[in-house]
Amino acid sequence: MKQLLSLIGTVVLTMVFGVSSAFAQSENYLSIGDSLAAGQTPYRQIDTGYSDLIAMRLGMTGQLSFYTKELAFPGFTTADVLKRVKSEEASDLLANATLITVSAGANDLLRLVQVNPTAGTLAFSQLQTDYALNVVRKNMVEILEELKVRAPKAKIFVMGYYFAYPNVHAAQKEGTNAQLIKLNTILQQQAEHAGATYVNVYDAFGLNATNLLPNISDVHPNFEGYRQMANAFLHEYSGSNALAISSNELPKPNPISFEQILEQQEKAEQKKEQEQEQEKEQEQEKPSSAARVIQGFTGYAAFMEKVRAILS
Repeated sequence: MKQLLSLIGTVVLTMVFGVSSAFAQSENYLSIGDSLAAGQTPYRQIDTGYSDLIAMRLGMTGQLSFYTKELAFPGFTTADVLKRVKSEEASDLLANATLITVSAGANDLLRLVQVNPTAGTLAFSQLQTDYALNVVRKNMVEILEELKVRAPKAKIFVMGYYFAYPNVHAAQKEGTNAQLIKLNTILQQQAEHAGATYVNVYDAFGLNATNLLPNISDVHPNFEGYRQMANAFLHEYSGSNALAISSNELPKPNPISFEQILEQQEKAEQKKEQEQEQEKEQEQEKPSSAARVIQGFTGYAAFMEKVRAILS
């Protein structure tokens, strides 16, 4: 997943509507992981992803108190996710979480796949992919162990992956698909071993989901693809299709470019400096569950330098 390796930033999107509900549980929901958890579009922007849709549905049924995807970041491998989970800035979020989704593993594997979208070909080294899969296995064990300790109140759901190359020739799909199945098997096994729940999204996509993956040069799904992922989670979460999101419930596209993300980050940093100068007389207001909020990420000096390099 070469596109996933470009660290482009993300935003926190809260798009939920509080209504009366028969459900007693009100979730503090964290989306953790890579660009799918962050909501990256097929055109290198950030918009509504599967976690935003999950938050939307839980909010509409009165099951959501808090939601953030601040711990999700495009390009993250399992090693990056593990480091993020262990970070000091994640501590409070994890301690208060009651619901966590994790997307991790694809970047370890698919970055090794050489794709020629025009020719419709794929190539990879079996030795490299076998090594990457072993790394995923090891890191997922640690990630889930850390989450048990740092997020003791949370129900944890491990998201599987879909086949990301529907446009290549049929003969080219078999080998890469076999590696993806191995990845999903590892994620399922480690989730079950840790007492977490595995979410199968593979079946909703299959091998020919060109309608869900519209850009032949990119591996990220459109809104409909993210809806399929969200519904796969909601089925596991509720045990039925009662919470399923229909196509006509999808929000209108409202993508945020890299330039806008950078601008929001700089504004957030300026605001933080002003608040520090005022000796933190007022606490920064928490995100409203009925608002769509864009927040900057803190502690990403290296990331900001990369974004500026991309934009220069």
